Amino acid sequence: MYLKCNRRFKDGKEHRYWSLVESRRCADGRVVQRPVLYLGEINDSQREAWIRSIEAFDEEAHCQRRLTLFPADRELPVDRADAVRVRLSEFELRRPRQWGACWLFCELWEQLGLREFWSERLGVSREGTDWEHVLQVLTAYRLIDPGSEWRLHRQWYEHSAMGDLLGEGAGVAQKDTLYRCLDQLLKHKRALFDHLTRRWRDLFGVRFEVLLYDLTSTYFGAPGQAWRFQRVRFPHRQGVQPPHR
Repeated sequence: MYLKCNRRFKDGKEHRYWSLVESRRCADGRVVQRPVLYLGEINDSQREAWIRSIEAFDEEAHCQRRLTLFPADRELPVDRADAVRVRLSEFELRRPRQWGACWLFCELWEQLGLREFWSERLGVSREGTDWEHVLQVLTAYRLIDPGSEWRLHRQWYEHSAMGDLLGEGAGVAQKDTLYRCLDQLLKHKRALFDHLTRRWRDLFGVRFEVLLYDLTSTYFGAPGQAWRFQRVRFPHRQGVQPPHR
């Protein structure tokens, strides 16, 4: 990976926009660049109107500090005590995680009132496992990138921001913990259906006489392919309606 600079001249001024990109080789031998992280414009002007600041956490003072970033090849303004030079050539990306989809899911979880619903029914184990957090991770995984519990344990959780958003470590994604959590859900099926029905009615003001829903998962592990998943295909005869998936 490396830093890529895009220059743009606007109103007689030069603006530099930075991105972190990686090179990937295609099957036909071509090399393409995939943007990994967009950094935006790094300040290179000493005029106050062009200066943009960021919030940084000071580990020694345990508080937030506002810093103004400048490229290392530019002079710092003398009147800016919060100015910091950034060595873009030494920039490193460590443990990137999917954040946006996970954050949106957590907001949806709160809007549906599922945190209170499951906290009352699942509670916390004697070992300190918060079952509501485990279930939240499982549900987010099913919604964002469905697959097996084994894949969640070995791959997905580490590359998601669910641990950061829930304040949890890797313990909530242990395979045995995931399966034990699923075992506790069946007895709450009717209560969950009633709860979601009320929330749907309250949020959208809908009315109905018959409500049909399907909780069937259509993703299964393909034989011999531990990390790949394929949609299930059902064979059917001519003139016969295939089963719902």
